[in-house]
Amino acid sequence: MFKGLGHTIKRELSRWNSRRVYLWGMILVPLAVAFFLLDLMNSGLPTQVPSAIVDLDNTPMSRNLTRSLGSTELIKISDHAESYHDAMKLVRSGKIYGFFVIPHDFEAKALSGQTPTLTYYSNMTYFVPGTLAFKGFKTMAVLSSGKIVETSLEGYGISEDAAGTLLQPIVIDNHQLGNPWTNYSIYLSNSFIPGALELMIFIMTCFAVCEEIKRATSRQWLATARGSLTKALVGKLLPQTVVFTVIGWFLDVVLFRFLHFPCGHFGNMMLAMPLFVIACQSFALVICAVVPNLRLSLSLCSLTGILAFSIAGFSFPVDNMYGAIGIFSYILPVRWYFLIYIDQALNGIDIFYSRQYYMALILFFLAAAALAPRLKKRLLNPVYVP
Repeated sequence: MFKGLGHTIKRELSRWNSRRVYLWGMILVPLAVAFFLLDLMNSGLPTQVPSAIVDLDNTPMSRNLTRSLGSTELIKISDHAESYHDAMKLVRSGKIYGFFVIPHDFEAKALSGQTPTLTYYSNMTYFVPGTLAFKGFKTMAVLSSGKIVETSLEGYGISEDAAGTLLQPIVIDNHQLGNPWTNYSIYLSNSFIPGALELMIFIMTCFAVCEEIKRATSRQWLATARGSLTKALVGKLLPQTVVFTVIGWFLDVVLFRFLHFPCGHFGNMMLAMPLFVIACQSFALVICAVVPNLRLSLSLCSLTGILAFSIAGFSFPVDNMYGAIGIFSYILPVRWYFLIYIDQALNGIDIFYSRQYYMALILFFLAAAALAPRLKKRLLNPVYVP
């Protein structure tokens, strides 16, 4: 039993020595993507979004509003435009991501008790900087509106404390669970890095299996395993499983131990990693069994891996997706790993309440086992379709 398995593992490792794509796909690319994202999100939250101010009033009150806007953490006033059209030119050129317009007679209307209108624009073509610019503009507009109303109330003889109570009768004390620092990297890195790892597992598993069919060496591969498909697959994929699991564990240590991201149960996250790797390999084997063509199966694996970033529920809740789209999230291994991360790392609940997610990862292995006879038939009769 172990003799055929050992020969298959030895054969696979010799193939690694002759193909640098294995080194790139299993080690260099996942690590490069992970550290690029961690370095990109090093500050936790993008700040100082380049923006412009269009001050059509040019009064002490408007200049004070400009200084207040520039002092916020999210906004950096990099340009002072003379008009709306000049500001739009800056947006189209990519120099700024939004601008704030202070109208004519802003101070006069504010002091006379009228209602001046503040207008702000943000470029949502670039989602993150556009959203942050919008948030900064809206915050300053609300604060300015409140200050104007407070000034009007004081003009009618109401005390400053009473005016403040009227404007904000209820003070909200906000505590964000799992991520009190509002650190974007805590949830982006812990979702996108496993997503990138899943993509590379898909591609490398599919490449290792379907290349045997393309080069008509699949019979030799099975002969090395003494005709056993189980030995053939285990011998070919076990080295990849070990490498990807070690890479995943290394990234978990970096995230939860060196960077100190919130993690309630570190051991449970380490347990989920090998199950996640095997589930991804099983998913790729299902695609290989259904489409035993290197080019088409690689295309399907790449497409599925890329779509996982959108439909796995990282940035948009699956429950709010269209039903025909959201249902596809449940056939992706990274979706279940992400749910494990939420329960075990962020919420720190007992593993008993996440047992269904661990079982879901195991079901991918069972799905691949069900299609094993179809894959073996293709391996015994390799037909390359360009």
